[in-house]
Amino acid sequence: MEKVDEVLVALRRIIRATDLHSKHLAKTTGLTAPQIILLKTIRDKGEMTIGGLAGIINLSQATVTTIMDRLEKRGLVERARSKTDKRKVYALLTESGHEVLKSAPMPLQYQFTRQFGDLQEWEQTMILASLQRVAHMMDAQHIDASPVLDVGLLDRLGSTVDKHDAFNSTKETSDEPR
Repeated sequence: MEKVDEVLVALRRIIRATDLHSKHLAKTTGLTAPQIILLKTIRDKGEMTIGGLAGIINLSQATVTTIMDRLEKRGLVERARSKTDKRKVYALLTESGHEVLKSAPMPLQYQFTRQFGDLQEWEQTMILASLQRVAHMMDAQHIDASPVLDVGLLDRLGSTVDKHDAFNSTKETSDEPR
């Protein structure tokens, strides 16, 4: 096999692993990776505003709001207005949200993050530089993306994206992550 074919196979494996894990999350919990990450963040950090959550998980506030809306409809989170500052609204995990997290598999990026953190700094830098070069070679360096290993829109269901080609536009029109 030629080197370019080996690279393409490796890229395909990454894409497939991400897709298969996303499907596994959906099948076992009915949730997406971003939804699980948001639930875990609320559980671990406690009472936080939507803006605070967005900053921690590196998604836009609009995306987090949309994800919160879906989780709230399922009874997994609730919003509570601050008693001291009525302008602030906090995201809280419900008992059902706690229960779902007990059996939820870890998002793929948690495993990756742990293993990446175990690498030496020069290895991390080499991987980063290589992946940035691959993104550039695929003319994907301008595509807006967040550090979440998932496929498709992160705030699925009901989001619409303009019908123009993502490779010919630098501005997303949906609630895409920043």
